[in-house]
Amino acid sequence: MRRGYAAVLCVLAVMGLEAAALGECEITQLLQDKLQYEMRLQYMKHYFPLDYTVQVQYEEVLRPSNITRLRNGTVSEAALRYLWFHVSSQALLRIRQVLPEKHPSWKYTQELCRLFDALGREYGAYRQTDVDVVVADLVKQVHSAGAERRRKAVRPKALLDNCLKVMRMLFGRPCECPGSGRGAPRAQGPAQR
Repeated sequence: MRRGYAAVLCVLAVMGLEAAALGECEITQLLQDKLQYEMRLQYMKHYFPLDYTVQVQYEEVLRPSNITRLRNGTVSEAALRYLWFHVSSQALLRIRQVLPEKHPSWKYTQELCRLFDALGREYGAYRQTDVDVVVADLVKQVHSAGAERRRKAVRPKALLDNCLKVMRMLFGRPCECPGSGRGAPRAQGPAQR
C-alpha cells in the first residue's frame, strides 16, 4: 500500500468517520513546514522595519484563548477549523497588501497563499449556514470591509505565530497518526516557550 493511502486510512481510523476532509491534514502539514520559527522570523520580522505593524480588524486576530472560549461554548471542531482558515487567510492577505512585489517576503507569502488556496478548496463545500451561528457571524465580520470596524496594529510575525499556534491546536489530534512518524508537530523555537 502506498504511503499516502496508508496515512489517509490511519487518519480515518483515528478520527472515525468524523475525519477531516481528505487533504486537509496534508495541507496543514505543508503549512506547518512553511511556518517554521526560522522562516517566520526571517520573512515576517527581519525583512520588515523595526516594530512594523499591519492594521487588522480585531476579528482577524485569532489566539488559542479564543478557540478555548469557543470550544467551551460548544462550537464544533469543524466550525473552528473553518473559522481558523478564514481568519488566517485574511490575515495573510493583510500582510501581502503592504508588500511590494520586489520585497524579500513576497515569494514566501505567495507560497503561503497557494497553500491556503488549496485548503480553501477543501472547505469549498462549507457554507456559512452549515457552521455554528457564532462562527458564521465571525467569518462575516472578518470579510466585511466596513470603515467603522475597529482596527488593531499587529506585527506580521505575530499574525503568523497565532496562525501556527491555533493550527496546531485544531489539527494536532485529528491529523496525528500513531506510528506514522507524522502527527502533531512539536513546538519549535523561542516563540513556543
